[in-house]
Amino acid sequence: MKTSIATVSISGNLREKLEAIAKAGFDGIEIFEQDFIADTGTPREIGEMIRDHGLEITLFQPFRDFEGLTGEARTRAFDRAKHKFDVMQELGTDLILFCSSLHPDALGGVDRAAADFHELGDIAAEHGVRVGYEALAWGRHVNDHRDAWEIVRRADHPNIGLILDSFHTLARKIDPDTIRRIPSDKIFFVQLADAPLIEMDLLYWSRHFRNMPGEGDLAVTEFMRAVAATGYCGPISLEIFNDQFRGGKPAGLALDGHRSLVALMDDVRRLEPDIRIDLPDLPPRVAVEGVSFIEFATRGDEAAALETFLKTMGFSHVGTHLSKSVALWQQGDIRIVVNTEDTGFAQSAYMAHGTTICDLGLSVASGADTERRAVALGSAPFQQPLGPGEMKIPAIRSVGGSVMHFIDEASGLSDVWNVEFQPVEGAPKADAGLSRIDHVAETMNYDEMLSWSLFYTSIFEMGRAPMVDVIDPDGLVRSQAISTPDSAFRITLNGAETHRTLAGSFLAESFGGAVQHVAFASQDIFATARAMAALGFEPLPMPGNYYSDLQARFSLSPEVLAQLTELNILYDEDSAGAFYQFYSRPFSGGLFFEVVQRVSGYDGYGAPNAPFRIAAQKRLARPKGMPKR
Repeated sequence: MKTSIATVSISGNLREKLEAIAKAGFDGIEIFEQDFIADTGTPREIGEMIRDHGLEITLFQPFRDFEGLTGEARTRAFDRAKHKFDVMQELGTDLILFCSSLHPDALGGVDRAAADFHELGDIAAEHGVRVGYEALAWGRHVNDHRDAWEIVRRADHPNIGLILDSFHTLARKIDPDTIRRIPSDKIFFVQLADAPLIEMDLLYWSRHFRNMPGEGDLAVTEFMRAVAATGYCGPISLEIFNDQFRGGKPAGLALDGHRSLVALMDDVRRLEPDIRIDLPDLPPRVAVEGVSFIEFATRGDEAAALETFLKTMGFSHVGTHLSKSVALWQQGDIRIVVNTEDTGFAQSAYMAHGTTICDLGLSVASGADTERRAVALGSAPFQQPLGPGEMKIPAIRSVGGSVMHFIDEASGLSDVWNVEFQPVEGAPKADAGLSRIDHVAETMNYDEMLSWSLFYTSIFEMGRAPMVDVIDPDGLVRSQAISTPDSAFRITLNGAETHRTLAGSFLAESFGGAVQHVAFASQDIFATARAMAALGFEPLPMPGNYYSDLQARFSLSPEVLAQLTELNILYDEDSAGAFYQFYSRPFSGGLFFEVVQRVSGYDGYGAPNAPFRIAAQKRLARPKGMPKR
């Protein structure tokens, strides 16, 4: 499989784009006219520069408003085409994209267009180039790939073929299976783009909201299954127009693009096993069985305060590392590692962020396979020197420079707690009824959300919920939940656009820390709240107005409402079930914990309560301008 990306898809000048595209692992580029016209090199020099990066020019584009013209306008169109063919020879590419005409004077008619392209094919053959015809979803006369194919078929010229674009087909809700009837040798090129489902003008939607396959809602996988079924084996290329990407970092965008293509074609290969797809072997998406541990990097008084905090929540210090200053705290199936080392990764994480959750361990079927898939999809592997008695556990870099480890039983990695830790004799068992980690919340800049959403859904068996807006008194935070099919692992991505929001303030305070809060599950939240209160836990206080409003919105008994008020527990319900939650007070620059109880089939995260929780947290925050202690 030859991977390609249009230069218009990522930010930067041409030279910055080429460096990022080559580093991400692409085989080639679609070069847009604007990119090479803005460069100081000649077409020949630019072509050589592209090839010096190990890339080929898979497509030159775009050529607009060709077919259906008459008189002088038709003559000028053919003259323009000859000029472009000369430029292509200088660049060193043999394929150009002609998109369906928008010219106000263009005449319709399949035969007229076919005749134009047959004549153009003769000229293209003289120049040693090929022409691919693409139906724009908003084309004046041709806006459907089936019509474009009929024009190509009637043109009947070896130098004239079809270019397919997933956005143009799927945005018009055309059945992608109609592609299966097109001969593979007449499909000259395939372009891919996803997009969120938005009802708007097709041209505006296309020019501003396209994203990488797997980041949107279009049936891109079904589109590529149909293409693969024809036997097409040419380049698979990305053509993305996105306002957010235009201001992003070229390297990250290119990496996301390559990851999206590899993951997509791996899906197609698994769904169409009889079709040969030239793709390196990689393990299937990984099923996550739950969170094995979370690890804090901390030091000194902050470490002591954190451990006191854990005691008030019912956690017990159950293990001490054999060779490092690392403590294991546990309650139910929840493991919290407190790392106070002054060397290694935890040290660097603490120096960069202060007390922070630097490592997330996931329970998976195979740690080695998980790491192998992640690395094949562009993730950076993580390793550091092993100390005496330590086990080598597969790991990768994750959000905010944090680390993600993969623990499994099959290879014995789940024995790490017995192998690397000595039990603490006589450790008190305070147990407040917390059983497991319900979800982890990661905070990031808004423009990173699509990237990290793709990270999780391409590596793991996880699906995305619709994005929701969380109202902060000082701005807006966008939140998207991602979870495994059985909800064994849930994570929420929270994108901040301003430092004035609670999420944005956390990013500023922690210098880009990743995990802002962890939610623990309880089977009886009232009993848990009382047990924690007896241990000295102080919940986030909620105002009386909140509970007066609850009484008006829900049919809660006076007894239940009184308990909610007494224990500062928030409540929500939907048609499936009910949800209870309460929060710790913020600590260490904005970190906090949450305790939840899900009743029946409630699958959300208490989003209606978020504005009141955020307001309560901000009331406890230190005044602006006060130093951090």
